[in-house]
Amino acid sequence: MRKIALVTDSTADLTDEFQKEYDIHVIPLKVRFGNREYLDHEITSEEFYHQLAKNEELPQTSQPSPDEFDCLYRKLLKEYNEIISIHISSGLSGTINSAHLAKEKLQAKIHIIDSKNISLGMGLMVVEAARNIKDGLDALHIVDKLSDVRKNIETLFTLNTLEYLQKGGRIGKVQSLLGSFLNIKPVVRVGDDGVYHTYTKARSRCKSLQAIVKAFHEMARGRKKIKLAIAHGAAGSAGQYLKDALGNAFDLKPAIFTQVGPVIGVHTGPGTVGAAIQYE
Repeated sequence: MRKIALVTDSTADLTDEFQKEYDIHVIPLKVRFGNREYLDHEITSEEFYHQLAKNEELPQTSQPSPDEFDCLYRKLLKEYNEIISIHISSGLSGTINSAHLAKEKLQAKIHIIDSKNISLGMGLMVVEAARNIKDGLDALHIVDKLSDVRKNIETLFTLNTLEYLQKGGRIGKVQSLLGSFLNIKPVVRVGDDGVYHTYTKARSRCKSLQAIVKAFHEMARGRKKIKLAIAHGAAGSAGQYLKDALGNAFDLKPAIFTQVGPVIGVHTGPGTVGAAIQYE
């Protein structure tokens, strides 16, 4: 039997290439437009944002059930001795609760980790765990290392509007921006508590992207930058701008450049652009 299986959920927004290269098992969240339900990433990002623009009502999202986790864990435990399972912040989703319920039922060696992050911020943690597994580290050592990795990953993004965070109930601690001038673009940070916080505000899309670059410089004081990941939601040109700006500023080639998946996109809306940097 192989030693350690690595599980995450679809909100990590990891590309198929990363999933295959590092043997990452992904349990999907779901998005529902009316009576039509899709698995996260089953519907492409392009089609998702097309449907989002057409529908007056905000689509609904749902987490995997304990039974779905139970099924996946049972299947993996036939091939692996242990499981490391890394998931979207408990401050933003109940996904990790379902994982814990499945673990309690199975009474197996399953290590569940709250990433306290989203999208590629969580994705960088998963990739780090995958590399540790490939290097032959034992599960408890990896779990211990990931607590430090989590503290050294910063995730920032900017939005066209707060409408989607507000409607989806994921506004976190960004309420102070509600009622601001319509042209204000917030720069949002995923805090150490795993919820959204206002980092700063800018008066245009261009200035908000520049503010993200400046913010990562501020966060880098005393720390070495080692990995960069960038994602956007129906904002390819802005995503490319941020990719080039951060790559040039930090002399880092992005490890990941991709689109935000549908489940995260429900709450952030079109025009979202963000990045995650791992420091040490």
